[in-house]
Amino acid sequence: MSRPSKAKYVTGNALGGLEVSVGLEFHKTIDYDPKAMRAALVRGAASVRKEARRLLSRRAVSKPGEAPGRQSGKLRRAVGVVSKGSKGGWIKVAPRKIDGSAFYPAFLFYGSKDTGLAPRSNYMADALQEKAPSIREEARDALRRALVPR
Repeated sequence: MSRPSKAKYVTGNALGGLEVSVGLEFHKTIDYDPKAMRAALVRGAASVRKEARRLLSRRAVSKPGEAPGRQSGKLRRAVGVVSKGSKGGWIKVAPRKIDGSAFYPAFLFYGSKDTGLAPRSNYMADALQEKAPSIREEARDALRRALVPR
């Protein structure tokens, strides 16, 4: 029987996510209440969404390497929760598909040779890095409250 690959179970680093661990003393049974953790993840996702929208709210034509500037506000309104884990273990915040257009956040990130558009900065990664310490601390506190040793 072959051993499973460890890389399969690694989370966080590849996609810029946050990883939280809490040390507990040995107990025979530990109960887990997911409500506290879900609430902390929802608050963290809201803060990342708010920060990403703030980065997109500057009304200007952006230069290469800067966060995209706002012209119509469609991209700013499109940033939100895209999906959640079925057990409440993760939440993905990203721009949703904008009706009636190609998925232009990809054009902003990668640029376009056809139109001469140079790549802009990754405002979602910038928002996550800005809010990461506070989200990590809030999630760690929620995890401590959610794990009840008996």
